[in-house]
Amino acid sequence: MALARFGVSLDEDLLKALDGFVIDNRLPNRSQAIRHLIERNLVEKKWQCNQIVAGAIVMLYDHHKGDITTKSNNIQHEYYDAILSSQHFHLSHDNCLEIVAVKGTAKRLTELSDKLISIKGIIHGKLVMSRTE
Repeated sequence: MALARFGVSLDEDLLKALDGFVIDNRLPNRSQAIRHLIERNLVEKKWQCNQIVAGAIVMLYDHHKGDITTKSNNIQHEYYDAILSSQHFHLSHDNCLEIVAVKGTAKRLTELSDKLISIKGIIHGKLVMSRTE
């Protein structure tokens, strides 16, 4: 990938907002912030256009509550074509972290994550997507 350098002019308010973004996200400089924002915009566009994306569904749950593992596995089997792998971690005696790596159309991955995250007993869940190309 070629590195292109260019000058950018910004209004003072936008420059202050960009500097705030750099600080808030602990980025090394403005260039990295701009790169980050452009990448995020490209991913969101692919997401909205229902293109092929890759990502991870992260879930935290108490495995003692309900039959979360069985319910999660049943849902995942319905979406076998979108799941690349799944990892299960024991964080404590009660809490587990599950990470499901996925690839497919943004709509299908969103549908899968919504079903998984809505299982009763899931403490926290989130889908993170990125472009594949």
